[in-house]
Amino acid sequence: MQTILPNLKHSLSITLQHFFPFASNLILFPDHDHSTKPEIRHVEGDSVLFTLAECDLDFTDLAGYHPRACDKFYQLVPPLGCPVKGSGFVAVPLFAVQVTVFDNFGFSLGITNHHVLCDATTKYDFLMAWTSIARYGSDESYLANNSLPVYERVIAYPDCLEKMFMNQPGVETLSLEYQPSELVGPSFKVRATFILVKEKINLIKKWVSLQRPELMYVSSFTIACAYVWSCVAKSRVESDEMNAADRFERFVCLANFRNRMDPPLPQSYFGNCVGPCVAITKSMLLSGNEGFLVAVESLGEAISKTVKNEDGVLKEAELWFEMMFKLPEKIPAKIGVAGTPKLKIYDVDFGWGKPKKYETISIDCNGSISVNASKDSPEDLEIGLSLPAKQMDAFIDIFEKGLKYSFS
Repeated sequence: MQTILPNLKHSLSITLQHFFPFASNLILFPDHDHSTKPEIRHVEGDSVLFTLAECDLDFTDLAGYHPRACDKFYQLVPPLGCPVKGSGFVAVPLFAVQVTVFDNFGFSLGITNHHVLCDATTKYDFLMAWTSIARYGSDESYLANNSLPVYERVIAYPDCLEKMFMNQPGVETLSLEYQPSELVGPSFKVRATFILVKEKINLIKKWVSLQRPELMYVSSFTIACAYVWSCVAKSRVESDEMNAADRFERFVCLANFRNRMDPPLPQSYFGNCVGPCVAITKSMLLSGNEGFLVAVESLGEAISKTVKNEDGVLKEAELWFEMMFKLPEKIPAKIGVAGTPKLKIYDVDFGWGKPKKYETISIDCNGSISVNASKDSPEDLEIGLSLPAKQMDAFIDIFEKGLKYSFS
C-alpha cells in the first residue's frame, strides 16, 4: 500500500479538477415555504473525504458469488461527510471514498455518492478518468482520448418536473438539522450474485420468440430482468413473504436519455439524464406458470413505450412519480435496477487488473437488483440480489431449476 495509496490520492486530486462537482456540496435552503431551489455549489477549498480502513473479514468470502450476510459489507463503504450549517442553508457533501485493507489479501475501494450529483453514466466516466490518470500518472492520455464533462445546462425540462421534485415529502420536511440517511440495510438479508451467460440468454430469446411471436424485439437486458423479476415473485410466495392474491408488482428501470433528447446531448453530459420505464402486473400472474412470459411482455412494453415515444421522452414526465410510487395502491413489492450492462464496470482498472468483484451495496435498502456486464465476458450478465435468507434459498432453487428445465 506504500505506493498504491499515494497514487490513488494523487490521481483522484487530478481527476477532481475535471469532475469538480464530485468535490462540491449540495446546498439546501430549509426556509419556511421551501421556495428556494437546492443547488450544487463549488467553492475554493472544497474536497472529498478519503478514508483508509482495515478489515479482518474473509476477503475471499466477500468477493464470492454465494449468499453472504449483507451487514458484512457496510464497513467497506464510507458515509458522506457531515453536513455543515450556514446562514440559512445546509451544505451536504456529495461524494466520499474509502480504501479498506485486508491484510495479505487485497483491498476494497468503496465509493458513496448522492444521486442528486449524477447518474451511472457520469459516475462511470469519472471512474474511467480516475483509472486512466492512476495508470499513466497524469491526465495527458485521458485528455487525448476522451471528452471532458459537459456542464452546460441545456435540457428544457417541463415545468411539472420541478414542481414534483420540490413537493416531495423529503424536501417539504427539510430543516437546518438535516442529516443524510445512513447506508445500512436489514440485518436479516443476504446478498448473492447470479450469472446469465450469452448462450443461455440467446436460447431463452429463441424460446420467447416461439411462445410470443408477436413480440418484435426482446433484448438481453429485458430477458435477464424479466427472468429475475418472475423468480423473485415466485420466491415470495414460496417463502410466505407475500400472498399473491389481488396484489400487483412494479418493476422500474432507468433509460439513458442523452441520445434520445431533441436535440441529442453528448454522452459526456454531466449529471442526471435518465427517465423511468415502469412495468406493473398482477402478482398472481407473475408468480404463475407463465410468470416469465408475463414479465417479458410487461417489461418490454414499458421500455418500448418510454424510449420510442414519438412525442419525446419527456412527454409523460408529469406521470413519473405517480407511476413509480403511487398507483395502484396494492403494491407491496417494487423492484428497481441499479447499474447497466452498457457500462463495463469491470473495465475500471487502476493498473492492477480487473476488480475481483463489484458490489452495489444500495440494493439492500431500496429493493433493487444490480445488472452489469460480467467480469469474464461483457456479453454475459451479472445480477446482484439482496433478499431475506429464507426467500434467497427459494429464489436460488427457482432460478436454477428454471434455467435447467424451462427453456429446452
